[in-house]
Amino acid sequence: MNHLISIFNPLLLTNALKNSFSGLTRATKSERAFQQELVLLIVGSIAAFILTDINVERAILVGSLAAVLIVELMNSAIEATIDRVGTELHPLSKKAKDLGSAAVFVSLISAAVIWLIILV
Repeated sequence: MNHLISIFNPLLLTNALKNSFSGLTRATKSERAFQQELVLLIVGSIAAFILTDINVERAILVGSLAAVLIVELMNSAIEATIDRVGTELHPLSKKAKDLGSAAVFVSLISAAVIWLIILV
């Protein structure tokens, strides 16, 4: 039981929440792609509620755009880590950044396909 209490320590949860908001704030202020995709999420969420009256479809449409933001955050984390390690050109650094970028691209294509399937 004490283990469960330590897992759900309010102080730890509060610190984790602060770190999460710090990351979101940093991404919103400094990551251009995140800013663009955040606007896409906001506009897309409004559009989802206008274009369909089925809640499951709305959830899928909005969720697909939220997934893009999640992948973008992960890509930004990869890029920051690579930049922290070093700024010199290295094939593995390029590979990591390219794969992160590809993940964002795949998430955007997936979101577009989901929107087409549901709305067309």
